[in-house]
Amino acid sequence: MQSVVVTGVGGYIAKHVAAELLASGYSVVGTVRSLKRADEIRRAIGLTSDTSQLTFAEVDLLTDAGWSEVMDGADYVMHIASPFTLNEPRDENELIAPAVEGTQRVLRAADAAGVKRVVVTSSVLTLFMGRGSGRFGPESWSDVNAKIGSYPKSKTLAEQAAWRLADDMSTEVVTVLPGYVIGPAIGGRPEGASAETISDMINGKLPGIPDLQIPMVDVRDVSSLHVAAMEAPGAAGHRLIGSQEQPTAMRSLAKTLKEAGYSKVPDRKLPTPLVKVLGAFSKDARSMVPYIGFQASVDVRLAQDVCNWSAGAIEPGLIEMSQQIAQPPC
Repeated sequence: MQSVVVTGVGGYIAKHVAAELLASGYSVVGTVRSLKRADEIRRAIGLTSDTSQLTFAEVDLLTDAGWSEVMDGADYVMHIASPFTLNEPRDENELIAPAVEGTQRVLRAADAAGVKRVVVTSSVLTLFMGRGSGRFGPESWSDVNAKIGSYPKSKTLAEQAAWRLADDMSTEVVTVLPGYVIGPAIGGRPEGASAETISDMINGKLPGIPDLQIPMVDVRDVSSLHVAAMEAPGAAGHRLIGSQEQPTAMRSLAKTLKEAGYSKVPDRKLPTPLVKVLGAFSKDARSMVPYIGFQASVDVRLAQDVCNWSAGAIEPGLIEMSQQIAQPPC
């Protein structure tokens, strides 16, 4: 039985990936920052998969301790762990350091252990932030010198670091660039940035809907692309964009939720100048500013061609996610 290390196995995407790997007959070593979470994660993933081949290792992305032991005997690595928040930290290095240093640490340990391939989870935000509207493919990179926000900057710098290391490694590297991820969580209430946004919408905490449009994807489609990127012979050395091609407007999400019975979802549009003004006073508004007012579509042909993959509709996953957040609709 082949073994796969999944970093940050307690995370939103990582639980789905681990569950799919287990269901496909792989054994999984999931990394966590504390083994106290192991039973909780095992129970959650056990809702959809046999967990007899699931074990855990306590390691930290910011220290070398334990990584060589984690990689010993592994055939593949899914490096998914990375901090994700819509709110801007006081110091951007709170996000950048674990993203960049952690990616370098995982790749070096994998290469030293003779791992066949590492799949690194990146983001479509590495393609177009600071570039304005347009269509973007695997050759495009966000402008880290522009005011793009700490999270897109951290993901861009981390992926660039991965590709620099890949040039001198025997281990193959593939990166997966999901869109904004929507869909149900495994084992309980969704957590993370997308869940926070949907929760604010259905609970009436947003004063209006900003002009925010971004390529999106269902979390289960993200999971299937990770596994395909690990298995497909032709995936090595590629950036695989995993998203719907066209951006989805936040007002479209609001419409879907409204029609599903969530009456507190706001109707009115927030003017872009107002969002930018509010950004000086509100951390929630400030976090939206880098994403406001442009449209980016993405070229997903490489993932389609290499992995026989395509993104499905996001509306079913949006409803499932909202049902997990608030029962019944309010």
